[in-house]
Formats: sequence, structure tokens, C-alpha cells
Amino acid sequence: MNMHKRTLLQAGTLVLLLGRAQLARGATILGVRVWPANDYTRVTIESDTALVTKHTTVAQPPRLAVDIEGIELNTALRELVGKVRSDDPYITGVRVGQFTPTTVRLVLDLRQAVKPQVFNLEPVQAAQASFQHRLVLDLYPLQAMDPLEALIAEKLKDEHKRPQAQDALEELIANHSSDVRPRPVPNNSSTLSSALPTPTASSIPSPTPSTTAPPLSSAKPVQAATAPPVNPPVTASPPVASTVNPPPISSPRPVANKTDNDQLFDRFAVVALDPGHGGEDPGAIGPNGTREKDVVLQIANRLRERINKTVLKTRRGDLPLRAFMTRDADFFLPLHVRVQKAQQVQADLFISLHADAFLTPQASGASVFALSQGAASSAAARWMANKENGADNIGGLNIKVQDQHVQRALFDMSTTAQINDSLKLGVEMLSQIRRVGKLHKPQVEQAGFAVLKAPDIPSLLVETAFISNPQEEAQLISEAYQNQLADALMRGIENYFLRNPPVARNRSM
Repeated sequence: MNMHKRTLLQAGTLVLLLGRAQLARGATILGVRVWPANDYTRVTIESDTALVTKHTTVAQPPRLAVDIEGIELNTALRELVGKVRSDDPYITGVRVGQFTPTTVRLVLDLRQAVKPQVFNLEPVQAAQASFQHRLVLDLYPLQAMDPLEALIAEKLKDEHKRPQAQDALEELIANHSSDVRPRPVPNNSSTLSSALPTPTASSIPSPTPSTTAPPLSSAKPVQAATAPPVNPPVTASPPVASTVNPPPISSPRPVANKTDNDQLFDRFAVVALDPGHGGEDPGAIGPNGTREKDVVLQIANRLRERINKTVLKTRRGDLPLRAFMTRDADFFLPLHVRVQKAQQVQADLFISLHADAFLTPQASGASVFALSQGAASSAAARWMANKENGADNIGGLNIKVQDQHVQRALFDMSTTAQINDSLKLGVEMLSQIRRVGKLHKPQVEQAGFAVLKAPDIPSLLVETAFISNPQEEAQLISEAYQNQLADALMRGIENYFLRNPPVARNRSM
């Protein structure tokens, strides 16, 4: 017995002397992933045990060096070299090597200086995604661009382009006989899933900026209210978004004369569109492998196109609409950041788009949810809120950099007025969605969704369909149904604004 106790004591002492680095030796790298986006780029290294690291940044040339202790270089880590895309906003290339017999050094060559966050995530087991230990490298710009400033700059850029396009159109019509219609402008936008060149391990990609655009379709003409405006219009016609098959242009639309001061102090309503999930978090997955994060991004882009070319005639005058996307690519965004981004652009509406899933494939129909300060309106609504609120665990939130007191205050300030306005918007949405598809519930449901807790923005979460239902999964990937759904959501937004014009708010550069 004494010998057995002595052996156990010696073994425990040896563990303490070896330390974490030696205990991690032999960890198996299970996979590497890179998620590039304008907001930030994330690099994820998944392993069967937690990895111990040290990292340092170098200014000239900018790069990040990460030493992973207690492992040996393997094929999975070498694959990281080929994962970097040529259009990554932050990484130009990756180098990996065995720095010491027990340490692998990872060097990320950067396009610009960054603020890196390096942290570990615990294993996660969920229906839509399961991960073991993850080492995460998040690369943020030193100074992030103000989203409101970017939104205004984009609008002004389109406003400057429109008079030139209008002049060219008028000249084209004048130079042709009345029975000849102008030919539609060809579309040059690529699809959301367009292939990008992938670098190999032997060649680090050179900085080659490129952009990808989602598949867009022609929208139905917007039916504006016929009531005359109380105040004269102060804005020009909205920019015309590119479409896959744009209809022939029958006649030019007049463009209001604007001064520089008018352009800098436009009143326009902002609709924040929030495609759910993204990056490490695929959301729900259909029986044929369709991922929620992909289809809701496609639907959001179709709705964005419609919003950006809409000007409503309200009793207070012309009201141009502008869409703001909380994410416009495949990357993870924490729930509270989605709320904060909508507040930064002073959004007038917030619409979070999702595709539902349930334990059985029979569940079907779209649903609309608003926030509830108390109990959920049904057991199903409570279950849905709990599921959606767990997205941060799957996507991977760096808890160390979050001020929990600030987040708790943000999520506890929602007002009764905001909820009442959200319910009004929800009623408009349901009345339009039922025209194009089945409803799961005929009324607006309520529950404690974290993403709906902006205290000053009417907010809805729209479950577009049950992706777990094979028939509805097929609908969700159908271009025709996506267009019908985007049209329905657009009509709901229009009807809400016509009945509830937003309070005047100048958005200046």
C-alpha cells in the first residue's frame, strides 16, 4: 500500500514539473479554417486537446507570429498555407515550420497592421455543429471604419453616378426613334458562390483585390403611396441596383436638382438586415446539406437590392430607403455586435433573417418573432429563442474582451415602445408572407431573443421557412421563391413606413 502511494505521489510530481506544454505534446490537429471578411479575418485551428500558444506582432513588414507549443508539424497544419484566399483583406500568406523539436511556428504575413486576438474555445456539441478544442486568431484593423460613414459614402457615390447615367439615357432615347427601346444594361455581378483562386503551399498569394456579389434578381415595381407630400422632396432618386435580367427601361425618371448641402444632409431611412449565423456557425442544416447561413445571406442580398432602389411618398415628403447589412459575407458575428452595428448606423428597422429547424421534418411554415420582456408567448417561441441565443457558443465568442456589465445593460434596456412598434412591423410582415407561402403561426410570436434587444429600434426575427423540411429546403434554395419572399418582406417594410414614418434624423458625413 505504501509503495502504491509513493508511486502515485511521484507521478503527480512529474506532471507538475512537466507543465502544460509537455502535456499538450502529441495533440492532433483536426482541421484548419480561414474566414476572411472586411470586418475581420478569423483563422481557426481545431485539435483534440487545448493548444498552448505565444504570439507576437511585427510592424515592418506587418506580420503575426504564433508559437504553438507541444506539437509537431503535420499535414493538417500545412494545409493552412493553401486556405488563404487572394482577396483576403488582412492576410497575404502563411508560413509554417517546426521552430523547435516541440514547437511549431506559424507566421501570418499581413497586408496591414492589425489588432490580433488569440484565444481558445472549449468543445461544443450542438445539433448544427460540433467542435472540439479550437485555437482562434482574430485579425481586426487598427481603426475600423465607421459603418454610418461608410453607408453615407456609398449613398453619395451612387447619387453622383445617377445624373451621369440619366444624361446618357436621355441622349440614347433622343437619338433613336420612339419605337426603339433602350437595351438593358448587362449585368457583370458574379454569384455568391463564385470560385476564387486558391493558393498552393508553394506560392504565397499576392495582394489581388477582388469582390464577389450575391445573385440578384429583378424586383417588382414598388407601389408608392398616392398621397401628395407635405414637404417638397429633398433627395434624388435612389440608385438602381444591378439585376440578373433587368427589364427594358421605358422612360427616364426625373432627377431632383440638389445642392452640395442637400447631398450631405439627406434624410433617408435605414433598414438593418441581419443574416443569421455565419463563419464557424452554419446555423441549421437541411436534409440535403443546405446551410442556413448561406440561404439567409442570399435572401438578405435580394432584399437589400429592393430596399436600395425604393423611395416612398410619405405625408412628410419623399423617403429614400437604404439597407445596411450586419454581415455581407460568410463570417461569424456575435449577437451583441449585430445589435451594436444597427445602432451605429441609427437604423430605423432591424430585421434578422433565419431558416428554422425542428426535430422532425414535418414542421413547416414561416414565423415572425418580436421581443418579449416577460415570458415567451409559447413554448415553441421559448425553444426557438434559446436555440438562436446559443449561436455565440458555436460561432466562438472571445469572452475575455467583452464587458459583461455593458452587454447586460444593453440587453436590459429594451422599451415597451420598441416592442409595440416591432409588433406593428410584424403584423405587416405576416400579412405579406402569407401571400407567398405557408405560415407556421398566424400571429407574431414573442420571446427573449438577444439579437432583438436594441432599445431604440423596432426589431423582428423572421424564420423564412423550416430548412429541416425537405420541401421547404428546396424552396429556400429556389431563386423564384427567394424573390417572392424578398418581395413580400419589401412590401411589409413599405407598409410599415407609410403608416409609421420615422422621426426626422439627419445623417451627415
